[in-house]
Amino acid sequence: MTKPTPPPRLPDLALPPGRRVYFASDFHLGAPDAARSLERERRIVRWLDEAAKDAAAIYLLGDIFDFWFEYKHAIPRGFIRLQGKLAELTDVGIPIIFFTGNHDMWMFDYFTKELGIPILRHPVSQLIGGREFHIGHGDGLGPKDYTYKMLKRVFASSVSQWLFARLHPNLGIGIANRWSRHSRIQNAEADAKYFGEDEWLLVYCRELEQRFHHDYYIFGHRHLPLDVEVAPGSRYVNLGEWVNYCSYGVYDGEILALRHFEQKHS
Repeated sequence: MTKPTPPPRLPDLALPPGRRVYFASDFHLGAPDAARSLERERRIVRWLDEAAKDAAAIYLLGDIFDFWFEYKHAIPRGFIRLQGKLAELTDVGIPIIFFTGNHDMWMFDYFTKELGIPILRHPVSQLIGGREFHIGHGDGLGPKDYTYKMLKRVFASSVSQWLFARLHPNLGIGIANRWSRHSRIQNAEADAKYFGEDEWLLVYCRELEQRFHHDYYIFGHRHLPLDVEVAPGSRYVNLGEWVNYCSYGVYDGEILALRHFEQKHS
């Protein structure tokens, strides 16, 4: 019988006393309009300033931008406060790991070259402070959602990316922004519901847990802050989003907790 293939791994991350690891996802910068996106971006920068005081690493788990495409000589306009803050943090030695999501899958090497931030496209496992983590954005995992899985294969293909790059940025980014807003609006009602035992990511976690134990499964994508038991000694944590919840995860070497930044229920 063929042994199951374990998930890809990142090198182990030690967690010195007093240091923490931070996780956030689904900022959706650019949505729903420039003014509200800018307000959210400033809040995110304040959160990064707070996290930097004791961060051993910061993980950004996708859909940081509501749309992103890197042309050879152009990137989407805006978000300069976030980029500047990320550069500042990596310059002082705080590792930042970026997972692409379904809204920003067309990231290539700009963040790596300019900001020193690795870009990951698939879930990975990692030992952090002695606990086993499985980390990713979460799109396309688990059962069902067949239409999106087909679209993801199309969008991720080198042919699609080459064809889109042939469009002038004014046209290409404009088309993509309209598509992104439409996709978010279409899924807004589903995002607000918790499907219990039928949660696709929970099903994925439980199937993987039967083959490889993880203490924590950390994802975004679902837009709901969730902390659910996968099996004894194993939990699925969804980070929520920053349009409504401003939620994030923080791990201190003992416990992974969901928190809310600048919210009354923090």
